[in-house]
Amino acid sequence: MQLTAEDDDATVLEASIETAGVRLDKALAEVFPDLSRARLQALLAEGAVTFEGQPVSGGSSKARPGRYAITLPPVAPADPQPEAIPLTVLYEDAELIVIDKPAGMAAHPAPGSETGTLVNALLAHCGDSLSGIGGVARPGIVHRLDKDTSGVMVAAKTDRAHAGLSALFATHDIERTYIALTRGAPSPVRARIETLIGRSSSDRKKLAVLKSGGRNAITDYVVQRTFGEPARAGGAPLAARVACTLHTGRTHQIRVHLASKGAPILGDPVYGSGSPATQVRAAISEAGLTRQALHAAVLGFVHPVTGEALRFETTPPADMQSLEALLSAL
Repeated sequence: MQLTAEDDDATVLEASIETAGVRLDKALAEVFPDLSRARLQALLAEGAVTFEGQPVSGGSSKARPGRYAITLPPVAPADPQPEAIPLTVLYEDAELIVIDKPAGMAAHPAPGSETGTLVNALLAHCGDSLSGIGGVARPGIVHRLDKDTSGVMVAAKTDRAHAGLSALFATHDIERTYIALTRGAPSPVRARIETLIGRSSSDRKKLAVLKSGGRNAITDYVVQRTFGEPARAGGAPLAARVACTLHTGRTHQIRVHLASKGAPILGDPVYGSGSPATQVRAAISEAGLTRQALHAAVLGFVHPVTGEALRFETTPPADMQSLEALLSAL
């Protein structure tokens, strides 16, 4: 016998299993035919399955005679929903919109960031005028910034603007400059970094500079300012402000490239290997920086419909400005 109930917007499925000795996920799949074994295994791992009121886990364990219940979380909507999130709009016309994205806002819905994204905000701001070429999960989005990277982004409002902007990004006919605050400073003070970037062989969740495979990545950088005296003669300063100009747009490109030069971005939780100097750590804490100190400062492109040359520049937000001021006192 199988029962279905609603509990705080979640669906609870209940059934009795009379046989014993069968793999639990297989036994549950027989009494809950609408759930695949893969789905059941995931629910078991999440602690969503109980036996006689007690949580059970591990689909490979054996079923026991008795009452099982499965709590299914509310189904997330397939399409992103409009959310009235304030946006800093730098430019807008009938074809496209340029915004200064705050740190902490994902570009589009993804696991772990289903709401509160730029797409959700754009849907509320622009209504039905956003382009849908990018698919229902990311209407209007033609490029992205990492969730914790702040700065200038452009989104398309029409299909022709979407196609035109996508072509510009594909051919790298876009001016993009970022400001980073780094541990130490890359050497020399001005150079081009050209490498292959792909998945790290030691950690598939990270990207890395590769000797073969991956995709070509090009970053020009210039050290604009250094902070703190080197610990030894000829050594690196404690920190630096670095301007990076992208010629390709690989995921995490600047973060990986600066780390490869021994000058990872301050606050970077993934690529910031090694600890900054004590004074720098204190400055990060006092500034309230809880993310990588990276800001997309400049975005320039030719309007894909009107042909007008557009260029937008914004200053880093308060956390980076505060950190730079504190570093200046070192």
